[in-house]
Amino acid sequence: MNNTLVILPPAEHALRAEKIRRQLTATGADGVLIHTYVNIYYLTGRIFTGYIYLPVQGDALYFVKRPVGMSHEGAVEIRKPEQIELPGQPHKIALELDNLSYTAANRLSAVFPYAEITNGSGAIAMARAVKTPYEIEQIKASGIKQERVYRKIPKLYHDGMTDIELQIEIERLSRLEGCLGLFRTNGDTMELFMANVLAGENADSPTPYDFAMGGRGIDASIPVGADGTVIRPGESVMVDANGNYTGYMTDMTRTFAAEPLSDQAMRAHRCSIEICHRAEAMAKPGTEASAIFHMAEETAREADLHNYFMGHRQKAGFVGHGVGIEINELPVIAPRSTYRLEKGNVIALEPKFVIPQVGAVGIENTYVVTDNGLQCLTNAPEQIVIFE
Repeated sequence: MNNTLVILPPAEHALRAEKIRRQLTATGADGVLIHTYVNIYYLTGRIFTGYIYLPVQGDALYFVKRPVGMSHEGAVEIRKPEQIELPGQPHKIALELDNLSYTAANRLSAVFPYAEITNGSGAIAMARAVKTPYEIEQIKASGIKQERVYRKIPKLYHDGMTDIELQIEIERLSRLEGCLGLFRTNGDTMELFMANVLAGENADSPTPYDFAMGGRGIDASIPVGADGTVIRPGESVMVDANGNYTGYMTDMTRTFAAEPLSDQAMRAHRCSIEICHRAEAMAKPGTEASAIFHMAEETAREADLHNYFMGHRQKAGFVGHGVGIEINELPVIAPRSTYRLEKGNVIALEPKFVIPQVGAVGIENTYVVTDNGLQCLTNAPEQIVIFE
């Protein structure tokens, strides 16, 4: 096993640290103490339990609890946070207050009685929102493997199959293709297993989670997604499966059916594709994220499909989101977003519709923002695919 603490290429590691430092400057902090796994992974390329102190000036320090035996310049083994010692006693320290528990935040604050504590979660999120070329290559690699899985889905179906049976087969295929299985989400309004497969009117079932689509689920402990519905002719099957193959994920949704769907459903699906293609041309650096949402909403309204756009009984308040280590990163493509797209943003657009008596239709693609618009990283067929 490689016991080197930082396994990112040196230039990549330095670039990511500098991105965070630039964002920290606006907070006035002297440095940030990082504890969450996703941000430790972002800075090192691996997961460990402990802390990273990244000063605005100077080299990072690594305080490692588990696993033991990690080697790196600036690495110190600790058993508890009270053993953290920072040189120079910084005056203002940023913590990941959006992600720490109340107890953990208070305990860490007590370790540094000499310092003012501020929130560094936003600064790190903004740094992660613009991907490096290295990160984009990892996301592209996930997209290629996810596409392979989606192209094989039609052959997994058989008559009388339920949505959960199809989901299990998709998950098995994904794992055999190399999917890591873990579906990382940020915040406390999302949790999901490896896929969201919605058959028929289950797509119209509201869920407590902040997803674009819902579903009852098979147990009240995880009330989202497949619920055991038998896949029937004339009803849609929407598949939104895990795309985490490299630690960086792609997000892709495609719609399937046992036979052609109603004219209204087909029209809604074409509208979804049209919204994505319009966004591909307009979403250049400097474009307001809110403008993309309003374009999508207006396109649905012009097609007289607004009542079904982003849900029917319960609607989502966004049409897209950032993607990377987590499935819900910045920017959020929502009506009140103040974010302007930057080159290197990776976003998923998911203009979906729920048609009563049919189910969910539409697509979701993952894109990288380039000078010329959006480059699609999830290139499975976009039309509704009929099961074989």
